[in-house]
Amino acid sequence: MAVLSDENYHDAQIRDNIRKMRLVLDELPPWIKDFFRAIESNTSARTRLAYAYDIRMFFEFLKENNPSLKNKELREFSISILESIQRSDIEEYLETVSLYEKDGRTVINGERGKARKLSALRSMYKYYFETEKVSRNTAELVVPPKIHEKNIIRLDADEVAKLLDMVESGEGLTDKELEYHNRTKTRDVAILTLLLGTGIRVSECVGIDIRDIDFKNGGVKVTRKGGNESIVYFGDEVQDALIDYLEEREKINPEKGSENALFLSLQNKRISVRAVEKLVKKYSSRVTSLKKITPHKLRSTYGTALYRETGDIYLVADVLGHKDVNTTRKHYASQFDDSRKMAAGVVTLREKIPERKKSDKDTKQDPEE
Repeated sequence: MAVLSDENYHDAQIRDNIRKMRLVLDELPPWIKDFFRAIESNTSARTRLAYAYDIRMFFEFLKENNPSLKNKELREFSISILESIQRSDIEEYLETVSLYEKDGRTVINGERGKARKLSALRSMYKYYFETEKVSRNTAELVVPPKIHEKNIIRLDADEVAKLLDMVESGEGLTDKELEYHNRTKTRDVAILTLLLGTGIRVSECVGIDIRDIDFKNGGVKVTRKGGNESIVYFGDEVQDALIDYLEEREKINPEKGSENALFLSLQNKRISVRAVEKLVKKYSSRVTSLKKITPHKLRSTYGTALYRETGDIYLVADVLGHKDVNTTRKHYASQFDDSRKMAAGVVTLREKIPERKKSDKDTKQDPEE
């Protein structure tokens, strides 16, 4: 994806997602475009693209399983098809997407994946029902999958130190990997230190431009989900790692379109989300006894540590860029069983009375003994 020199990463991603969405919409019935125009003002380009993929997948399911649609292209589907769909059709679709084969690989959708696909259908049906294009909202009748919360996987303090030490030393890497490591070590240390020291998302990390860093105030400007900009502050360890990397970065001649990018790939282009995911996987897999981690688990590690140190769930929500503090509370405040156990002994209901001394009457033997 070419990025214009005067266009930031976030704007380029929006443009790219819109282009992809339009290509998908060209495969779908013309009437579906009304729905996407209607939701444009209150959804992100990324969300609309995901909806387009999910709706296309649903229509492909209908085509494959309905004899009357087998010889029709998706573009030929009329809006009346929404009227003919039964609740059981959508439920069967969700059951199918739980496990299916695509391009020679097995695809699995768990509770959250199926919930997202149902959300796309519900949003589509709601629009056409409220605009009186269909007489019933069938998707609303389908019960969403129950989402079971999972414990957050995060790194302990010693695991964080072990990971960063490994990135610096390259210990455990193959000879071939060490050749690349010598060229990327300083960059990789900076990326991992920044992720672990600020809790920013990997998409926010790769979107940082050099001009976004403010060493005077110890902050970096990031673009959050939804497009809002925010300043995230960092400590001395992050600052030192960034300064070390910028000394190397100044010597690199970036490819056109990546002149402003902070982190560059070996091809001197802005590093991608996928590339950061791969480097995190590479290093973590070499550290014995270390949990299987992803960039998001580095974010969880920071959020957990911040909550443990401050006990301020609103601060954690603000720093992590959560729009709803209940999201933060659900994920982080429930993690500390030790604190809840400690709370059981903090509140005293009745003041303890010292055991009274036994009187002579109490100690006097029973005559019958």
